[in-house]
Amino acid sequence: MNNKKKKILIVTPALSDANNGNWQTAKRWAEFLSGLFDVDLQKIWNGQPCDLMIALHARRSAASITAFKANNSAPLVVALTGTDLYRDIQTDADAQRSLVLADRLIVLNELGTKSLPQALQAKTRVVLQSTPTQETLKKTDACLNAVMVGHLRQEKSPETFFQAAELLAGCPDIQLTHIGASLDESYRLQALELTQRLENYRWLGAVEHAATLQHIQQAHVLVHCSRMEGGAHVVMEAICAGTPVLASRIDGNVGLLGADYPGYFDFGDAGALADLLLQMRNSQGLAPVGSGVLEQCRLAAAALAPRFHPDRERDTLLGLVAACLIAER
Repeated sequence: MNNKKKKILIVTPALSDANNGNWQTAKRWAEFLSGLFDVDLQKIWNGQPCDLMIALHARRSAASITAFKANNSAPLVVALTGTDLYRDIQTDADAQRSLVLADRLIVLNELGTKSLPQALQAKTRVVLQSTPTQETLKKTDACLNAVMVGHLRQEKSPETFFQAAELLAGCPDIQLTHIGASLDESYRLQALELTQRLENYRWLGAVEHAATLQHIQQAHVLVHCSRMEGGAHVVMEAICAGTPVLASRIDGNVGLLGADYPGYFDFGDAGALADLLLQMRNSQGLAPVGSGVLEQCRLAAAALAPRFHPDRERDTLLGLVAACLIAER
């Protein structure tokens, strides 16, 4: 009897040195699968055989995807990122080819499938990502502490947070903390200038994950301004740490938090974001249970936390992998 484990290869354009969303997803999926399968992580497919390949990112992993399907009959699963879904597959031929070559597609939010061509939707599955539950830390009463976590790049729309800070410059009891590495020189200069000029805004730059998580746990609210997201892990981390979220109303956020979540602002609308933060500060500690934007978002976040439990993501992923391997027999 052959008890040899089946081989699964995960191709990710980012490995541990990047420590970004793609790497965190690949690492977590490898941990979920490693008990039942022989799992290997690679940045580019090196030609080794396997029983199934999971590729993160339709465009950035396109060369590996094409080469693998040209040389293998084993099933291929392609997980789509936010830039895949909401930008690249519209215009990039390599990303479009990856969609066709895949035996199964994964989207990371519940609205992701609707961005795909109708012909591809039947082979698409939703896998909501997860994060461990974290302790909810005591929040200060001295101010409203709002934190944004995201590298300074266009997809994260840091300018929305900048503009909200300007609008709230006369409100020292609302403090805005910005965490993320500078990937754009113009954004870096703006963040530095605002940190020097405004009392209520500070940019901390890149911060290690453990320290970032502590900032989220201590914040009253996480602000998430993105223009495109596949399924933002930082949103889940906040929810599972008892910190509610104010998020841009885009599919990637609504597909995680649900259409009825009370903490949305239109993408790029810094005025609406500033107004929500003012409402939260004005009702902080004063609103009856269930009333006020801060309390409404806190209750909604608590109700959402179970959907981001690791057991749920693991079971969904294992079910998808099992279905692929059975279909290949």
